[in-house]
Amino acid sequence: MRRLSILIASFFALSMCVFAMQDQGSAGTGQAPSEQGGKGHGYGHGRGRGMPTADEKVQHMTQALNLTSDQQSQVKSILENERQQMEALKNDTSTSEQDKRAKFQTLRQENSSKIRDVLNDDQKKKYDAMEKEHGKHMGGKMHDHGGQAPQQ
Repeated sequence: MRRLSILIASFFALSMCVFAMQDQGSAGTGQAPSEQGGKGHGYGHGRGRGMPTADEKVQHMTQALNLTSDQQSQVKSILENERQQMEALKNDTSTSEQDKRAKFQTLRQENSSKIRDVLNDDQKKKYDAMEKEHGKHMGGKMHDHGGQAPQQ
């Protein structure tokens, strides 16, 4: 039953990502969220429409984790690559929706791990707490690193 609940929560979170990507058609064009019709709420703005852009995520992580400029560049690259992969998967008509959901979740976990690799030990602890909190807001444990203690 717990697995079903996690699967449903993951599906919901991933479908929100897909719909937000569709709504955020001008993302990646260099336009500010306000120029994108209010999409891309960023963190802490409370509007709850659309998904934050890679730049917004990096800005949030920089404030929360005190990222260096080199870390910012690496994280931004990871996030942009993730978005491209998810967009390609979303547009893949040969893959079933169930397989897409599983692949979305795998991509997110892989990219979360890549981000952790960029961080120092103190930042990893804070990042894991952020991911856990984000998972609570998403209604599941999407970012709990498989229920195991994160590797350092």
